Amino acid sequence: MQEFFQFVGGYWWLVFPLLGVLGGAGRAWERGARRRHQRRLEVLHAKAELKAAAAAGRALPATAPITTTSVGAGAGATASAPAATQLERLLASHDAVTARWLEYELDVAKIIAFPAMSDGRQPLTAAFLRAKKMADGLRPASPKARLSREQLAEYRNAVTDYEVAFDVAERDARRIKDSSFSVVERKRLDTAKQLLSVAIDQAATPAERQLAYRRVREELDGLISLSDEAIEVLEHKVTLELTTGAQPRVPDAAAPASTAPPAPSAGATPSPSPGPVPQSASPPLAEPLPLPMREPKTGPWPVPARGTNTAPGRVTHPKPQP
Repeated sequence: MQEFFQFVGGYWWLVFPLLGVLGGAGRAWERGARRRHQRRLEVLHAKAELKAAAAAGRALPATAPITTTSVGAGAGATASAPAATQLERLLASHDAVTARWLEYELDVAKIIAFPAMSDGRQPLTAAFLRAKKMADGLRPASPKARLSREQLAEYRNAVTDYEVAFDVAERDARRIKDSSFSVVERKRLDTAKQLLSVAIDQAATPAERQLAYRRVREELDGLISLSDEAIEVLEHKVTLELTTGAQPRVPDAAAPASTAPPAPSAGATPSPSPGPVPQSASPPLAEPLPLPMREPKTGPWPVPARGTNTAPGRVTHPKPQP
């Protein structure tokens, strides 16, 4: 016991780092508990929506079968009209959810931003795909198809499950985004997102766009599996940008027509060729007047001395004659 107290007395300062480690572990456990609680609430909310939709479907008044019976023709048409309208609304809702889902399946930018919507390993995405398969299997061929009351109610419940499952999966995918990837994989996704913006940019050159498209495919290889339809849509966008970026070629100006007269035939008398057309002559410019000539002076000019006794540059004036 004495040794324990000696150890504590010598290493009492270890209490502070241990408290920091325990505090960090407690905060991490608290964050995990909050995430688990939030996910549990979302699952409960989705189940409540499913139960409410199912209860609302059962609470609707029973609709007469669309198939005509021995009742009069007018009564059968009156009974089938509400059912046909309801079937059209269900088909419109089905198509709307499918269109929203295709935005995540065909748009590569959304696939990179929200990869969970294309990952069947996610529980909510898998539940949505099962609901989609069920709704597609119960979908009638056309709005004019004749369905019984039970078939219409079953298809209504399938479409409701389909809508709720998609909303829950979309909300979860927007929440987690790319958190399921590692740091290196997130950097690759960010690089692919930047290269994708270059691949569909009209300001980039064709060579830059083609290179960016190949780099996007390389960065996503092994991270996200793109469907053939998504690749086709992306290639169409890149090709469209290359086509719209090219400038139309302006045709060259036509060469002036030759003015040479045609050769006369053998039996025709040659007509006199017209003389040259006089061109309008511009009036000649007025010539400048010559400057007046100066008369030379007649007075005697000093004559330079040419003797040998005089210095160079000396001027000798002539002596006047007596």
